Amino acid sequence: MMENRKKEIEVLVRRIIQHRGKILVCKKIGKYYYFFPGGHVDFGENAKEALTREIKEELGLPIKKCFFIGGSEHLFTKDWKKYHEINLAFSVSVRKISTKSKENHLRFFLMDKKQLARENVLPQSLKKAVLKWVKDKKPFWVSQIL
Repeated sequence: MMENRKKEIEVLVRRIIQHRGKILVCKKIGKYYYFFPGGHVDFGENAKEALTREIKEELGLPIKKCFFIGGSEHLFTKDWKKYHEINLAFSVSVRKISTKSKENHLRFFLMDKKQLARENVLPQSLKKAVLKWVKDKKPFWVSQIL
C-alpha cells in the first residue's frame, strides 16, 4: 500500500569550519547528537546564499571564502517520520571564529579530529567523509541509502 503523503528530498548546506586543528560542530539543546552547522536551502536560493544566510542567523559571522568539498545522502527516521536528505558540504573560512550561538536552541563546539571521530556526529557517513577530506583534500560523495 502506498503512503498518501508527499515524499520530499531535503537539500541542506553544511559548513566545515576549521580553526587551529579543530572543526566546528553544533548540537540542538536536549539532543544526543552533533552535526555540522548549516541548514536547508530555500526554494530559489543557491547554496552559497544559503551558507551565508545560515551562518549569519546562527553565529552572526560573515563568510570570507568557501568552496565545495563533497556531498552525502541518507535516509533516516525521526519521530516515526522518514526523511531523505542531500547534504552539500563546503569548506568555509571566516574572519574570526565564534562558538557563541545567536539561536537559543543551538550550541556550538570546536572538536579536534579524535574527539570528532568518537562523538555521535550525524550523518555518520558525512562525518567519516569530512575526516577523510581533512587528511587528503579529495572531493567526496557518500551515501547511506541501501
